[in-house]
Amino acid sequence: MTDDRVPAATRPVDRAPAGVRRATPADRPALSALQSFLPEPSPELLDRGLAAGACEAFVSTADGAPVGYLLAVGGDGAHVAELVVAPGFRREGRASSLLSALFASLDPGTRVTLAVSADNGAALALYRGFGFRVVGRRQDAFADGAGLSLVATARPVRSKSHPSRS
Repeated sequence: MTDDRVPAATRPVDRAPAGVRRATPADRPALSALQSFLPEPSPELLDRGLAAGACEAFVSTADGAPVGYLLAVGGDGAHVAELVVAPGFRREGRASSLLSALFASLDPGTRVTLAVSADNGAALALYRGFGFRVVGRRQDAFADGAGLSLVATARPVRSKSHPSRS
């Protein structure tokens, strides 16, 4: 039996990384196009989140244009509802930067959850690097197969240039 617990990420998350900013309603057309890369997009959630500011939404940009985004909804902590990067911009650290921006926006101790396909090894490695651990398995999580429920906790923000003082 494998141990799904992994140590929390060691890199600080003190501010949105370069090339990442908060999403705005003007981003809607580009984010809608990016949703086509998701197996189960939620256009209604994206619309509500951008219009009402009811969600935490960040975009990763290249030459000023969105090429990835993260949409997290509140409630009991934060739930990453959608995270996608256009295929031509993957493996550049963009998903990691989007997650860093989310974690930096949260109060320390905030519970962060998400669901991921059990077969998505690249995503699982990314999430484990942020301290996520598997807390459940649902056979019907996705239309094409099983999914895993993951959870992590936002850590205190630490700046490399300003070490924390005791």
